[in-house]
Amino acid sequence: MNCMHFFTLEHSKLAYRADFALYGTASVALAAFLMIAAPREQHFQILAFALIGLASWTLIEYALHRFVLHGLRPFSTWHATHHRRPAALISTPTILSATLIATLVFLPELILGGLWRACALTFGVLTGYLAYSVAHHASHHWRANHAWLKRRKHWHALHHSSLAKPGHYGVTSAFWDHVFGSQHR
Repeated sequence: MNCMHFFTLEHSKLAYRADFALYGTASVALAAFLMIAAPREQHFQILAFALIGLASWTLIEYALHRFVLHGLRPFSTWHATHHRRPAALISTPTILSATLIATLVFLPELILGGLWRACALTFGVLTGYLAYSVAHHASHHWRANHAWLKRRKHWHALHHSSLAKPGHYGVTSAFWDHVFGSQHR
């Protein structure tokens, strides 16, 4: 197999679905590891760091989407393909997203705060990334039978609309669009 297949933006159905399986499995494994192996006296701190990671994901998602995918080449050029073909199975290569999470979340916290905090923070970010992946996929491929998903689909459709001003960068949450004024109705 050519190693360039690991870096393609458009995936086969199997590779696209494997991303959900990998991050779902990693999230469950990290949660189990933290619940079973972490010292009981650190459970509150671990929970706090997991929640910080999850909340941080919403800002990470917004910043990556607005400033990297819509502002920094070659990422903006690659992301434009998704805008032209929103139903295509286009996503960040798993090897890239996993490397970034390990390098920018897990390793710094491991050095600064130790194993338990690093695992908890990474668990929160991973869970946020998984929620983003599912929400983004659902926005393009599922019927909206739930109020939250209907809102997210509408919000994301506004983002993809060529008639709208640039904005609506949040996929899982509109919070940062409201904070930074990038919501245009």
